[in-house]
Amino acid sequence: MNKILDLLRVFLLCSLFGLALPVAASADKAPDVLVRDVTNEVLDIVRADKAIQSGDTTRVIELVDAKVLPHFDFRRMTMLAVGRDWRQASAEQQTRLTDAFRTLLVRTYSNALTQYRDQRIEFRPSRFAPADTRVQIRTEVVQAGAQPIGIDYMLEKGEQGWKVFDVIVAGVSLVTYYRSNFGQEIARGGIDGLIRSLEERNRSLAEQQGLSQGDAGRGAVEQVRAMIEAVPLP
Repeated sequence: MNKILDLLRVFLLCSLFGLALPVAASADKAPDVLVRDVTNEVLDIVRADKAIQSGDTTRVIELVDAKVLPHFDFRRMTMLAVGRDWRQASAEQQTRLTDAFRTLLVRTYSNALTQYRDQRIEFRPSRFAPADTRVQIRTEVVQAGAQPIGIDYMLEKGEQGWKVFDVIVAGVSLVTYYRSNFGQEIARGGIDGLIRSLEERNRSLAEQQGLSQGDAGRGAVEQVRAMIEAVPLP
């Protein structure tokens, strides 16, 4: 449970490095420079944004939707999370799965961002060659009174530059974590069953967030517990 809690709490803070730079400006940057530059800029944005600090999840979702998503390859993430069953899905089902998974991640972790206060990101040495098209960028989240949490970004370079296709938190891969859950959903109800489950979860999260914007006073632990309950566990 502790690893899952860390995964859920930290993923959004770490994935936010896509918030600040437009895709065109970031396409030519080395992956480690991209992660470092945008992370620093994003944390400045979060510290200064009173709406986010007051618990405005709508504001967070707008920011994530506009700024984070272009830097993530959600289709590849969904394909990896679904696993071998992805090939059995029709083009329409693949699109619905990708859209639902992307929405789930954005909505599930948006509340976590409103709890950001003074965490610090440290950048660890990353080894890769200039010709590499797949790299692992290492960072740590440091917060007072707690052990640092290791974060690894898995990025792949394509025609549109570097994009994240997995995030590894304290040794736990986000893609692998969901693959286990998705596999059980597919075993019970097939691809359509997984789509229905994700879409229903997204509707539930939308309703919860509509009621929770004035609830920013809740403690971080309670926020994380709510997010854990929101994840479609078996």
